[in-house]
Amino acid sequence: MAKRDFYEVLGVAKGASDDEIKKAYRKLAMKHHPDRNQGDAAKAAEEKFKEAKEAYEMLSDPQKRAAYDQHGHAGVDPNMRGGPGAEGFAGFGEAFGDIFGDIFGGRAGGGGARGGRQVYRGNDLSYAMEINLEEAATGKEAQIRIPSWEDCDTCKGTGAKPGTSVKTCSTCHGSGSVQMRQGFFSVQQTCPHCHGTGKLIPEPCTTCNGQGKLKKHKTLEVKIPAGIDDGMRIRSAGNGEPGHNGGPSGDLFIEIRLRKHDIFERDGDDLHCQVPVNMCTATLGGEIDVPTLGGKATIDIPEGTQHGKTFRLRGKGVKGVRSSYPGDLYCHISVETPVKLTEHQRKLLKELDESFKKGGGKHSPNEDSWFAKAKSFFS
Repeated sequence: MAKRDFYEVLGVAKGASDDEIKKAYRKLAMKHHPDRNQGDAAKAAEEKFKEAKEAYEMLSDPQKRAAYDQHGHAGVDPNMRGGPGAEGFAGFGEAFGDIFGDIFGGRAGGGGARGGRQVYRGNDLSYAMEINLEEAATGKEAQIRIPSWEDCDTCKGTGAKPGTSVKTCSTCHGSGSVQMRQGFFSVQQTCPHCHGTGKLIPEPCTTCNGQGKLKKHKTLEVKIPAGIDDGMRIRSAGNGEPGHNGGPSGDLFIEIRLRKHDIFERDGDDLHCQVPVNMCTATLGGEIDVPTLGGKATIDIPEGTQHGKTFRLRGKGVKGVRSSYPGDLYCHISVETPVKLTEHQRKLLKELDESFKKGGGKHSPNEDSWFAKAKSFFS
């Protein structure tokens, strides 16, 4: 059966641009790919897929396209002109790599540019920094020591022993990747001999073991923003491990760990603290001073304040990194029972207790109510 015109197969005009030809081929390849056609339509789809592939092979190569335009199918007939060579397949592999990625959700060969060395981004590093609450609230500048990688002085970063040189990989010819063909599939893979570097080191440098870099340490200036909280991370771009084959370095992530405070507990932008109050102040009322991150504040304790009473001081908390206003300070009253009493004090308390009992439950309404409810369990 006579072959159809290649331009007709792809559905483009004879004067179509390279981009138009490639776009038309991709559309047909996606439509007729064997994985997208099953059952009775599979065989017909496969034939159309092969027909479109052959048309693209010829029209994507400038020399083959010129020969086809001048002589038709006879100009590219392998029995008459030697047929398509490795360059034609390389052009097909380039376009098919795009389609392969569209269908299967990834591009063959991993990282790096198509047809080039496989480049990989370096790993990220993590650093834990412990700070106190005051530093977290106001921010600070700090210095940290982190690992760094510098070119080996012995081999000047080449990885080769002095007096020797790096060789181009003979398997991939320096590209870092090889093509594997199975039927009409053409898939790029990382070169198994040079592992994507495109080069081989016959005699590695003994100082850096052929890596070309040595691990050292450097001091890094870090700015801790005001309001940062426990568990938050600061990203320092490019200060992670170096990339491979010219790939970008990873990042450094500084994780903040908040040291336990002697007085305050942080809850988001709010602060909480337990404030001990002696029995007499809680009973008679008075004023007490409480600490805040900005100094001290005064709380009026009303007469008859009970244990667990909470006082809220607005704006005395922490202004978070993303907050417009600072949080609040919650002071939780803890009524303290007297200890280590003298005999005279004991006597005075007993007299006071007797006077309370004579007054009935009005002096201790919560206690009187609780015992009234508890009696139902024993009746």
